[in-house]
Amino acid sequence: MIRSSSVVSASAAVLAVAVLLSGAASLSAQSASHAHPDPVDTVPQLGAIDFPTSATPAAHAAFVRGVLLLHNFHYGPAAAAFRLAQQQDPGDVMSYWGEAMTYTHPVWNEQDTAAARAALARLAPTREARLAKARTARERAWLESAEILYGGNASKAARDTAFSAALGRLHAEQPGDVEAASFYALSLLGLNQGDRDVPTYERASLLADSLFRAHPRHPGAAHYLIHAVDDPQHARLGLDAARAYSGIAPSAGHALHMTSHIFVAMGMWDDVVRANERAMATAGRAVGHSAQWMVYGLLQQGRRRDATRWLDSMGVEANSPVERVRNDSRMHLGITVPAYVVETHGGDAPVLRLLSDTMAAPGAWSVYPNVGRALAAIERRDRAAADSFVARIAAYRAANAGREGAASMLGNAEVMEKTLRALLLRGEGEGDAAVALLRDAAAQEAALPMDFGPPATIKPPREVAGEMLLEMGKPAEARAEFLLALARTPGRSAVLLGLARAEAALGNRDEAARRYNQLAANWYRADPDWPALHEARAGGAGARASTKIHVTF
Repeated sequence: MIRSSSVVSASAAVLAVAVLLSGAASLSAQSASHAHPDPVDTVPQLGAIDFPTSATPAAHAAFVRGVLLLHNFHYGPAAAAFRLAQQQDPGDVMSYWGEAMTYTHPVWNEQDTAAARAALARLAPTREARLAKARTARERAWLESAEILYGGNASKAARDTAFSAALGRLHAEQPGDVEAASFYALSLLGLNQGDRDVPTYERASLLADSLFRAHPRHPGAAHYLIHAVDDPQHARLGLDAARAYSGIAPSAGHALHMTSHIFVAMGMWDDVVRANERAMATAGRAVGHSAQWMVYGLLQQGRRRDATRWLDSMGVEANSPVERVRNDSRMHLGITVPAYVVETHGGDAPVLRLLSDTMAAPGAWSVYPNVGRALAAIERRDRAAADSFVARIAAYRAANAGREGAASMLGNAEVMEKTLRALLLRGEGEGDAAVALLRDAAAQEAALPMDFGPPATIKPPREVAGEMLLEMGKPAEARAEFLLALARTPGRSAVLLGLARAEAALGNRDEAARRYNQLAANWYRADPDWPALHEARAGGAGARASTKIHVTF
């Protein structure tokens, strides 16, 4: 029986293949949204595992590399590694199990059942024949977990649940088996079909944390712990893993990006920017998902010029001859440009050209360009244009109502639509009605599963309500809204600015200065002409801050 390590054979090290996600018809368009290119290092550093199998040495080396890539969510290269293992040892059932695992992405609620079944069928035509090929009882149990995940006609949710239970049995039978524990923890994260279910995520986090403490070089342990706690309430539990993961797998772009899940949830903008710079350096280009988070971090730092350069780079990639790269960039431009408009008050920003109909994002992502264009129209006081874009959002929600797996997406779309309608009400002088609608939207947002990363609703309704209440001369109510907003988006600059203004309006000079200082710390590298920069620095120094209230939209 072969023992594994993080050192792989030369034959495995030459696997420089493209990510295969975009070719899987049954995966959603969001596949590319999280994918990173294959590591570019000649001898990749992907972490260390110990996964014994009965394969030949050459096949086992390729298998180990596949599992390391799998733990780092580099699914296409992982599949290629497992196929190489199959060529080296056609009777090794574990390499077929491994390839099948590359077609399910629990955290992202994606599964290409047809591709997985085709991979298993290459081992043998029937479940019974495949299981009979297993060389050990343990390998039979691993293979059976894949058969459970992809077999029968049950719904994806039912198969995911049965699969997780099978991995739970593997873990219970041999609690010291790190791989069984790791894949079981990952399966728990997918039980709510990609949405955060706090009790289940807490189970996964406890398991992943114990693995991380005992096996600090295991990429899955750190990775799955980060995914389990990447919300503001729990993020501190993943800070050690976030600090470590970039050193565990420095060749994996997704691993380098993944650390920023914790940093965003804690408002650590320097770390957000640094992590995504490193992630994209592995690819040598603007990778959509990392570029989105990079731009968000830069905007929290007040660095509009740097953010604009990254948006321009994404625009170049959006015209790439490579379909996967092109789609990835267009999807992420759709959500990144609206964030830029919000943070810069950019109703006429040149980057709005990147939201043209010819650059439209597919599927659910098509909502976001319309949100961005509506926000820009409201900033310009172009009511007719704003109404038309809000109507498009409403039409998309109506067309997709009741669609399986779309509840969270449609919920976020409705929250954004209500926020936009509230902004339009305010423009009509209906401030009280606008605030009531925003509070309704905020309650709806709070009831949705907590998303990771930059706000899924672009301009959170609590934040807008606070700004409106300040404008209406109600600083105490505004402060309450901003404090609720800050709990959901720690360190977010617009919230800190609103909170500082509310405290100043209430005469709480010390507390206002504290918030202004937090804001000035965010903006220590801000562009000299960044809005409110002088106010933040003056307010933090104890000077009289501006009393002028400017609502973002």
